[in-house]
Amino acid sequence: MKEKKIPLRSCVITKEKLPKRELIRVVRTNEGIKVDVTGKLNGRGAYIKKDINVIEKASKENQLSRALQAEIPKEIYAELKEMID
Repeated sequence: MKEKKIPLRSCVITKEKLPKRELIRVVRTNEGIKVDVTGKLNGRGAYIKKDINVIEKASKENQLSRALQAEIPKEIYAELKEMID
């Protein structure tokens, strides 16, 4: 039987290639920036590793803002931290 392919995505902070389910997707839509729990929202997306240190680094260095080409509200970083805890 054929093995099922595991989709890999790159973390925009660490540049690691990881399975999609080990990452959190943040999306820039027409309505603004959102955390995409389903992984199916339309818009420009960026993946972040589910690690509190990585999220704090993203917050300090504005790497997520560069990846999405938009300003990221502090509430998004707070929501990401809540999802990990």
